[in-house]
Amino acid sequence: MGRSTQNPSTSMEGSAGGEGWGKTRLNGGAVACMMNVEVSAVLAVMRRNARWAGRYMASDDQLEHPLIRSLKSLRRRIFTWHLQQPWHTIKPALYLSPFLDVIRSDETGAQITGIALSAVYKIITLQVFDVHTMQVDVAMHMIVDAVTSCRFEVTDPASEEVVLMKILQVLLACMRSGAGAVLSNRDVCNVLNTSFRVVHQAGSKGELLLRTARHTMHELVRAVFSHLPSLNVTPALIALPSNNPEAASSNGAVYDASETNVDSEVAGNGELADYEGVETFSEDGSRGFPYSGSNGQSRSVMVTDQISAIEPYGIPCMVEIFSFLCSLLNIADPQSPGQAVLASDEDVPHFALLLINSAIELGGESFSRHPKLLALVQDELFRNLMLMGLSPNPLVLSMVCGIVLNLYHHLRTALKLQLEAFFSFILIRLASGNYGATHQQQEVAMEAIVDFCRQPTFMPEMYANFDCDITLSNTFEDLGNLLSKSAFPVNCPLSAMHVLALEGILAVVHSMADRVDSGASALTSSTLSMVAENQEYVPFWTLKCENYEDPVSWVDHVKHQKYVKRRLMIGADHFNRDPKKGLEFLQGIRLLPAKLDPKSVACFFRYTTDLNKDLLGDFLGDPDDFCLKVLEEFAGTFNFSEMGIDGALRTFLESFRLPGEAQKIHRVLEAFSERYYHQSKGIFANKDAAFVLSYSVIMLNTDQHNVQVKKKMTEEDFIKNLRSINDGQDLPRKMLSELYHSIVRSEIKISYDGGTGVSELTHSRWVDLMRRSITTTPYITCDSRPLLDHDMFAIISGPTIAAISVVFDHADDEEVLRSCVEGFLAVAKICASHRLQDVLDDLVVSLCKFTTLLNPLASAEEPVVAFGDDTKARMAAITVFSIANKFGDFIRTGWRNILDCILRLHKLGLLPSRVPSDPVEDSDLVGDSVQGKLAGSTSGMASMPVTGNRRRSTGLMSRFSQLLSLDADEPRFAPTEHQLAAQQRTLRTIESCHIDQIFTDSKFLQAESLQQLARALVWAAGRPQKNGGSSEDEDTAVFCLELLFAITLNNRDRIMLLWQGVYDHMAGIVQTTVVPGLLVEKAVFGLLRICQRLLPYKEDLAEELLRSLQLILKLDARVADAFCERITQEVMVLVRENSGHIKSPMGWRTVSSLLSITARHPEASDPGFEALSFIMQDGAHLTPANYVLCLDAARAFAEARVGGIERSIRALDLLSDSVGCLKRWSKAKSASTGLSTSEVVEGSSRFSQELAEMWLRLAQGLRRVCLEQREEVRNYAIICLQRCLAAAGSIALTPTMWIQSFEQVVLTLMDELLDIAVRYPPKEYRGMESTLIHAVKFLSNFYLQFLDQFAQLPTFRTTWTQVLNRMEMYMNAKLRSRNTEKLQELVPELLRNILKVMHGRKILVQSSTSSGDSFWELTWQLMRSISPSLEPDLLNEPISEEGRDAPADLNGSTVAEPGTDAASLPSEDQGTEEHESFEETQ
Repeated sequence: MGRSTQNPSTSMEGSAGGEGWGKTRLNGGAVACMMNVEVSAVLAVMRRNARWAGRYMASDDQLEHPLIRSLKSLRRRIFTWHLQQPWHTIKPALYLSPFLDVIRSDETGAQITGIALSAVYKIITLQVFDVHTMQVDVAMHMIVDAVTSCRFEVTDPASEEVVLMKILQVLLACMRSGAGAVLSNRDVCNVLNTSFRVVHQAGSKGELLLRTARHTMHELVRAVFSHLPSLNVTPALIALPSNNPEAASSNGAVYDASETNVDSEVAGNGELADYEGVETFSEDGSRGFPYSGSNGQSRSVMVTDQISAIEPYGIPCMVEIFSFLCSLLNIADPQSPGQAVLASDEDVPHFALLLINSAIELGGESFSRHPKLLALVQDELFRNLMLMGLSPNPLVLSMVCGIVLNLYHHLRTALKLQLEAFFSFILIRLASGNYGATHQQQEVAMEAIVDFCRQPTFMPEMYANFDCDITLSNTFEDLGNLLSKSAFPVNCPLSAMHVLALEGILAVVHSMADRVDSGASALTSSTLSMVAENQEYVPFWTLKCENYEDPVSWVDHVKHQKYVKRRLMIGADHFNRDPKKGLEFLQGIRLLPAKLDPKSVACFFRYTTDLNKDLLGDFLGDPDDFCLKVLEEFAGTFNFSEMGIDGALRTFLESFRLPGEAQKIHRVLEAFSERYYHQSKGIFANKDAAFVLSYSVIMLNTDQHNVQVKKKMTEEDFIKNLRSINDGQDLPRKMLSELYHSIVRSEIKISYDGGTGVSELTHSRWVDLMRRSITTTPYITCDSRPLLDHDMFAIISGPTIAAISVVFDHADDEEVLRSCVEGFLAVAKICASHRLQDVLDDLVVSLCKFTTLLNPLASAEEPVVAFGDDTKARMAAITVFSIANKFGDFIRTGWRNILDCILRLHKLGLLPSRVPSDPVEDSDLVGDSVQGKLAGSTSGMASMPVTGNRRRSTGLMSRFSQLLSLDADEPRFAPTEHQLAAQQRTLRTIESCHIDQIFTDSKFLQAESLQQLARALVWAAGRPQKNGGSSEDEDTAVFCLELLFAITLNNRDRIMLLWQGVYDHMAGIVQTTVVPGLLVEKAVFGLLRICQRLLPYKEDLAEELLRSLQLILKLDARVADAFCERITQEVMVLVRENSGHIKSPMGWRTVSSLLSITARHPEASDPGFEALSFIMQDGAHLTPANYVLCLDAARAFAEARVGGIERSIRALDLLSDSVGCLKRWSKAKSASTGLSTSEVVEGSSRFSQELAEMWLRLAQGLRRVCLEQREEVRNYAIICLQRCLAAAGSIALTPTMWIQSFEQVVLTLMDELLDIAVRYPPKEYRGMESTLIHAVKFLSNFYLQFLDQFAQLPTFRTTWTQVLNRMEMYMNAKLRSRNTEKLQELVPELLRNILKVMHGRKILVQSSTSSGDSFWELTWQLMRSISPSLEPDLLNEPISEEGRDAPADLNGSTVAEPGTDAASLPSEDQGTEEHESFEETQ
């Protein structure tokens, strides 16, 4: 094939720029002068020789020699040419021929030939002609022809070497010049042929010539293959490799018909020269390089006027050159050129590798556009590279690895199986040090693997193409394990090999991390979930990908393939232990059908790796019918077309171990023969002939390669034994002869160590690989997206972290340590990106160990100084806390290890004081002086015993200041400069860790990570001890509790995630502590602060927060007493700031319970009462939810003696004033009832009932206070009770409620007061007579105030009787004080007023009927028993002045007459005035 020659001089001149030509072009006169000088130089040298120096006469036999005559003729003509026509129109052959004749002549010596070569070189380099010059192609052909056929007399070795170097110089100039583009394929091959022959000869000459020749050939190859990218694409072709080892050395390229006529002069045997007799000698002793034409005779190219039709060189010559270079690598075949050359020069393979590498570097991806070249790369080159890869020469191995790296970069899509074989059989094998690999081989192989790992997409492509292919090895996993294993220093110090393996690991990790930074998200795949749901059997060997170009398609496919492959490996393991159970297991996981069929089992055997080949052979040779069918199907999976029977047998028997029993061998070979017969294309007459030949081959193989067989079978014996087996006819003798020699040279291995594979790549395996490469799936190329990184890193994460950790542990070099740290950070980034929490936890655990903060200090050295001196520990600390800050979202159990490090730093006093902080106010909870926190208020802690040491200062500079403040009188403790420097390094390290950000930024953590952090804090705090435990344990628990509070407050928006754990922890502390201490103090007041902070923001959590305050009620008595005042103060703050957010009865019950407890505490009662007053004062914060609870709390303060009478009186005012709230609520509900629906009215009715019950609860509470031992409180309580009962008219009471309130409050109070007055002496209850007087007045006033309501009740007669009975009881009471005169005088008077009012309201009137009036009679009958002076006549008397309008109450106010407005009654606003009046009275 040719290529375009348009403007070729540009590329040539550019490539030749280093030689100095192409810059200036001579004009016609200058060219003529230059040509004249060169002719003169040649003639001058020729005249120095006696042969050319004679003067000739005019006779014919004494004319000048033709060479001299042609030179002189040229001298005469050159000065006239440029005057007649432009120089570029002159045919170059006219002025080149004289010089070329000199070069070609065998009569000239080395010096003359050298001058002529120099002249040609100058003409070429000065661009006397170019690609546009007439017949330039003929001229270039003449130059190549003459130079490659150069002949000269050898006079001395030095001159010979000069001529050879000038030959190389001219040939290189031809290829580099602009006119070199018109050289034909044959010319180029001749140029390379001649150059290589010079290289071959130079081995026996000087080093300079050898180096020059090799350099020239290198440049020639570069010049040729640099044009490959500019060539047009050639048609595709398919060529199957030969299965005959003898043919392995021949050219594997196959030419299609369209290119066979490009240049019939190009040799087709794949070689550029015949290596036998490379040098040729003439009869006169001259040495030369003969050029043979098609007829085998030497010839010269005649210059004609015809236009040349030589086609420029292209693919054919490149194929020949590349094939020749590949053949130089085939050192295994004795008949190959490589073996012939290797005998004289051991450096030839390395030199050939250099040339091949240059060709691939320049050709690059263009090889894939030309099937011939690609076929050479796929088969011959790669096969030879596999052979050279096992060379003990490190230079050769390094070059082989470099070529494969270039092939991977440019042609990997066409070399899928070849690359897999190279890694499996060469690199991994050598790098692991197995099979006798030397240390140099191991190091070179490891360097190559690291270079591959530095390719960004290498590992993803290995995983996608090989690990996810069920028929190929797990290359990615093997490489990862190899690198990790090689990085482990086992019983030896860290070496360069370990660091090199680490570089490979880090390259893989950093590539994954870079893909995370690429911003391209990985595709979401649902394959595994679909597989899990799909329980139907699908033949795994039939799975196909719809589109390998679309990542959406192939990502799902390879993941599914990997899933299947992983299960197949498990199934293979089961099969290797028990074939029957293994097949049952595969049925259970749906990889085999529920009902076994032979084809599925055969495909499992064929396509599953790591099967035990011994068991497989026994299974296939079993006589069972099912096994026989499986054997038949198994043989049917092989393609033996175009294969010789020996190659087919090799391929077939490498898949399992041939059984030892003759019958099993017979069955196996019978199945093979039948398959081979059907694909042999008429070679055999029947399958029996194929069977007999197969069996004979096995017997021959045993005979030739069994050391116990002494007499070996000859070729004639072998052929003789096979006579007439082909249906009575003989097989071709040539075929049998080749078969015999093939078996003799290469054994058919039917048994392998371990039974699970081979340790070398045999020819048959290579043939099978090439055949499979035709049908294998396309090579998947990956991009910068992390499509498979999750699955990949999950596989190698464990070994990777372990390897980096081991190197980090053993390394002392700071650069290596930094590399490890970067690797740790990259691993953390990958784990975070792909949600690999378990892996990240393992990394954190490993790093925490390196900080030495978790290790018990074995030495007595100051730990801070030791940490400052340990570079590795400081780097690990910064790394682990950097991971915690950057990737804390994905840390789970690793938080425990991180907290252990933090606690260690805390114990050493190295933490910044800002570490335990919350976002609202640093001074709260943790900002106070640590020493002062336990003390609290002076009064509250004055009697509390301190059970442990106070906490040390935790400021970051505390340790440094301790060293600076040492006493000068004790010089032995003075820090040295080394200690101070170590201390400063420690402080800088801790500052760089930014430990405080872990907790301040916890609000950004994901929910699960945040919960794990809280659990870790609870775990680190330890189990609380009843007696406080040691001071160190308590200090740790306190610090953890502070951190727990800090993250709780930082995460108030999602407090529900943490609250249960925080509450349980505090509950454990509160309920188990029986001695006051710092821990329980922190728990109690931290709980209160949390409630204070969160109530305004979390209304939905208010009830839960307030319920948690019930923990305070469970405190041990001693603990509660020690903190009571401060608890009350915090509760007061809570109430003042959040009363509007406390809405539930449960919440108020908790608050009121806490306040009630403080009523009897000397120090806590003041703030407790203040808080209660804030709630109840003016009813500002009273609600139906807290009303009854506040009543109970207020009653507790009223009954408590702490605070004196004044506080009790104030508490009673709170109780009595609260009735105003009931009246407001009742009024509001009444207004809403008239405007609402029936449902709302019903609800209002229920609320009215609740109000009535509240009112009754208030009255009963006041009734209890009325029984107080203190006279002032008791009497004022009666007044407040009367005020409360006076509001009953404003509350809609049912008749039942009226009776209940009268009986349970009024009458009960009367009975209880009288009982106290009778039973207790005056010393215990002072002033009871006065109290009784207040009581009877209270009874009278209450009865008269609500007389109309009572009169309407059906039980009015009973009520009236009860009033009179109590009056009689008080009238006749026998008090122990004996001062009852006032009471006896008051009762009749009160009854007289009651009777008059009842009579005035027409309630007590005498009936006019004769039947009599029982109520009238009953009344007067009871009156007579109370006081004889009370007769019906008194009803005619006028009402006394003090009770004219209404009966007087206790303070001189009046009881309303019928129709009197309720506004005339005492109001709540009069409470303060009455209180003052009462105090004055007392």
